[in-house]
This record gives sequence, structure tokens and C-alpha cells, in this order.
Amino acid sequence: MTEKEVILTAVTDLSQLEFLKKQLGKEGYEVVTAADLPQLMTAIEKESKISLAVVDVAAFDESVWKQLEELGKAGIPFFVISPERGPSVQKEILKHGASGLFSKGLRIKDLLEYVHTLLGK
Repeated sequence: MTEKEVILTAVTDLSQLEFLKKQLGKEGYEVVTAADLPQLMTAIEKESKISLAVVDVAAFDESVWKQLEELGKAGIPFFVISPERGPSVQKEILKHGASGLFSKGLRIKDLLEYVHTLLGK
């Protein structure tokens, strides 16, 4: 039996977190969730099999950037969901090692296609 790839989703909105978990689960991924920064840090430290992280930076404070750097140090690729998509946001996420940026209002189909692309499916 093939082991499922693990995706970490870090989102403070619990309904959005559950929605992402359900959609990614339907695609055959195992999903680890984090609804706040301490949970995100714990997941990074304890879950050694994370293949990818999806982080909604909207509701986190500025310390989220340090957590994102920890993802990079752990060798975990990640992309960011943000309410903004301007050049300053793009510069910030790239500076912290993100592989991409999605704006709020994204279609789940687009997000899933990006996940599949990053994971080589």
C-alpha cells in the first residue's frame, strides 16, 4: 500500500480549515491542520513526513513569517493564501521561501491543481 503524502494546512478560520482538509482528503492526501501559530510550530517540529504546507497568512500576526522560514529550514515547500496579491506581498512571501501565492477568492480546483503540480502528480 502506498503511503499518503502529508499536507499541512495552516488556517485560522475553522470552517475554511475543515473545507481544505475535506477537499485535500478527497484527493488522497493526509492532512495535518494548524489553526494557530503554536499548532503550526508543533506540526513543523513533530510531523516529519510533511510533503507540502498551505498557509493562509491573513489572520496570523507578523510572527507567521518566522514560522514560514522554519518550514523552509525543515525542507518543506509551502505556498501562501493572502487577501492581497500586490507586489509588496509577493516580495514578502518570496523572501520567506514560498513557492507561490494565491489570493482569497481562489477556486479550489486551481488550488488542487497547484498542489498536484508541486507534488508531481
